[in-house]
Amino acid sequence: MSTASLRNDHKLIEKVLNALETTTSLLMEGKSIPEQILLPTIDFTQNFTHVCHHGKEEEVLFPALGQSGMPTKMGPIPRMIMEHKITNQLAVQIEVSAKAYLESGNSEELIASLQNYVRHVREHLWKENNRLFMMADSRLNNVSKEVDDRLEKIEDVKLKEIGKSRSDYETLAEELEKSVSKI
Repeated sequence: MSTASLRNDHKLIEKVLNALETTTSLLMEGKSIPEQILLPTIDFTQNFTHVCHHGKEEEVLFPALGQSGMPTKMGPIPRMIMEHKITNQLAVQIEVSAKAYLESGNSEELIASLQNYVRHVREHLWKENNRLFMMADSRLNNVSKEVDDRLEKIEDVKLKEIGKSRSDYETLAEELEKSVSKI
C-alpha cells in the first residue's frame, strides 16, 4: 500500500493532537503548562509534521499521483498543498503564542492557536485518510513499492536535515502524552 508510511505518520500526528487537546483543556482549567511540554510541541508541529510529513507528500506522493493522471492544477492535490501551508502558519502561531504565554502567563492566545491547529489538522488528516489516500492506493497500486521506497528515502533526508530520527519523534509523542496526563 503506497500510503502506509503516510498513514503511520498520521497516527503519530494524532497522538500529538491528543496531547494538544489535553494541553488546551488544562490551560482552560487554569493549569500551568511548562516549557518542557510546549517546546517539543513546537518542534513536532514545525519539523516532523511540516518538514518531514508534508515533504513526503509534496515531493513523492503528489508527483506520483500527477504521473498517474490525477490533475495537479485543480482538485485534491492543490487543495492539500494549500492546507499544508495553513498547517504551517498555524504551527508558527503556536510558537508565537507559546512564547508569549511562557513570558506572560496569559494563555488566551495559546488556547486559541492550539484549538485552531488541532481542528484544522484533524480535518486535514480525515480528508487524506478517507479520500486522498484511498485514491492513491488505487491509482498507485502498480508502483506501490517504488513509491514506498521514495517515501522512505525522502523521510530519511528530511529527518537528517532536522537532525532527528523517526524514533526521536515517536518518543517525543509518547512523552508529550505522558507529560500532559501528569499535570
